[in-house]
Amino acid sequence: MRASIALGRIAGIRIGVNWSVLLIFGLIALGLAAGRLPEAHPGRGAALYAAAGLATAVVFFASLLAHELAHAVVARRNGVGVDDIVLWLLGGATRMRAEAPSPGAELRIAGAGPLVSLLLGGLFTAAAWAFEAVGGSPLLVEATAWLAAINVLLALFNVVPAAPLDGGRLLRAFLWWRTGDRLRATAGATTAGRAFGWVLVGLGLWGFLFGAALGGLWLALIGWFLVAAATQEGRQARLREALSGVPVRETMTPDPVTVPEERTVAEVLAGPPSGPGGLGGAPEVTRGPGRHASFPVTGRDGVAVGLLPLERALRVPPGDRPGTTVGAVMVPLAEARTAEPDEPLADLVPRLEPGSERRVLVLAGDGRPAGIVAPSDVNRTVREMAAHPAPPQHHGGTPPA
Repeated sequence: MRASIALGRIAGIRIGVNWSVLLIFGLIALGLAAGRLPEAHPGRGAALYAAAGLATAVVFFASLLAHELAHAVVARRNGVGVDDIVLWLLGGATRMRAEAPSPGAELRIAGAGPLVSLLLGGLFTAAAWAFEAVGGSPLLVEATAWLAAINVLLALFNVVPAAPLDGGRLLRAFLWWRTGDRLRATAGATTAGRAFGWVLVGLGLWGFLFGAALGGLWLALIGWFLVAAATQEGRQARLREALSGVPVRETMTPDPVTVPEERTVAEVLAGPPSGPGGLGGAPEVTRGPGRHASFPVTGRDGVAVGLLPLERALRVPPGDRPGTTVGAVMVPLAEARTAEPDEPLADLVPRLEPGSERRVLVLAGDGRPAGIVAPSDVNRTVREMAAHPAPPQHHGGTPPA
């Protein structure tokens, strides 16, 4: 899930929201302002209901962010890097750079989010009681009670033992501990996720046909998402298992053509190549998407400073291109996905997404571009491995006949 709007960083972790958040934010705010709040406490002005609904929706999304930050913080403490957190239509997603190193680490990382939501539910419950005890605004008490209930429900829903929910991670940790096989544990968790998703789809369709149209459609949507996400998670786990032991350097496109940050967009799109390894613009950049859909951007010392997706350059109006530098339109290095040549390719898989802005820039130890990786590079590696499987290893004993 991609972030449409970047909100900044918390503890060094990129935070963003997908455009779909606007839909659920609006539904929550409207449902509270036009439904629950006036029904529970009639007689107030519409502006007061609207303000209370908006404020409650904001706090709810802050609670979701706290849930995801708990995953991220615990992941880091267990040696697992975190790329970013994205809030979207059905909650949030924390993108991690690698698998948990052990079943215990998986258990701690997965359990942190629901535990924080449960704690928030308790805190909001105590706050609602306190507000009511001191004669606080009925709307404040009602909104706080709603936040308490929704956080407890969020915690309970997330511990359902079905991937990709946190409960699916907990189930995988248990199966991994019992069997010692992470891939087999993932298969069990994703199977449970698909089964649970189809149950929700069935219940949603039943509700749609027999009176609860909107609620039924929403439940079916959640179920369908769970089925799709669990299926994708299973595929990714099998892919990572197949790529085990393969370093990034064996897949990346090495020695990529680079773009100096002081070059103008017009030069990049229209000029001839300039300098060894540098690009002032070349016929190949006009070929469209493919292996040259993005270019590493370098400073004067040759160190990478960002990534230039061709589509970003093409979005600059023709009249502005002569005065617009590459540095002004590139993806800054802090926002780009990066890797090291000797990093396991399997750890790179979760960070790969379609789109030229999502290319992974491979950096040498001195910060200079060593290569670039696109999903097509991984697919090529998988095809080559399938066409030329490694022979089985023989460890001592009598040689096979």
